[in-house]
Amino acid sequence: MKLVRYGAKGAEKPGVIDHDGKVRDLSQVVGDIAGDALVTDQLERLKQLNLADLPLVEGTPQQDLRLGACVGNVGKFICIGLNYADHAAEAGLDLPKEPVIFSKWTSAISGPDDDVEIPRWSEKTDWEVELGIIIGTGGRYIVEEDAMDHVAGYCVINDVSERDAQLNRGGTWDKGKGHDTHGPLGPWLVTRDEIADPNNLPLWLEIDGTRLQNGNTSKMVFDVPTLVAYCSQFMSLQPGDVISTGTPPGVGMGLKPQRFLQGGEVMRLSVEGLGVQTQNVVRA
Repeated sequence: MKLVRYGAKGAEKPGVIDHDGKVRDLSQVVGDIAGDALVTDQLERLKQLNLADLPLVEGTPQQDLRLGACVGNVGKFICIGLNYADHAAEAGLDLPKEPVIFSKWTSAISGPDDDVEIPRWSEKTDWEVELGIIIGTGGRYIVEEDAMDHVAGYCVINDVSERDAQLNRGGTWDKGKGHDTHGPLGPWLVTRDEIADPNNLPLWLEIDGTRLQNGNTSKMVFDVPTLVAYCSQFMSLQPGDVISTGTPPGVGMGLKPQRFLQGGEVMRLSVEGLGVQTQNVVRA
């Protein structure tokens, strides 16, 4: 299934993409694509629905029908740093011996095609296409052998980053990661059963039609089950939590010369099987 949240900002409704690429309304079935609606037995219940019986929503998603973030009421937005060896090399940083964990504030979450803002003071706003893991059944102290049982599905994430605040202004990476609009999620949550191998998915990002990132999740240092199990050793994972798994090379910080967003650009990014995001870059 491809689950979506559609409609105006702050008033999104739950939906599912049908076989014709249209949105069917799920409001009479679930309150939101969030929390306990994502646990295994609830997803199985949704899979049994006859989509043709659900109300058809007018408009074409991502054209004249806005999609919001594909998960609502996210409790934790967990990110993994330096999870591609070639990205660590371009950043001039050592390859981690264990996953690097940091957070994006949930107020950074936005729709897949909403504008991305450059902070008023920023000169180093950067892009990062990433595979997102959406937690379904929660847990803690999860072992790797059971980790996939806790995954509801996957989505595309743009881990937009302000590099000066992240690296040069004291404190942790979080300072440069959580600006409003710097966490687009979607366009849809693709349930786990539709992705045969999340550890072998091409992913890419373009700025104004020029492809700058072109990678594959097979190059991740720590794979999906490892990340789920590892994170659960330090916090309880709960339904609807998001884990962003790191980015391949080609970010602005790693280019020679470095290149950062100025405003007026169009970003397009995708992970195979998970849809495409398109964002206009604007000044806050």
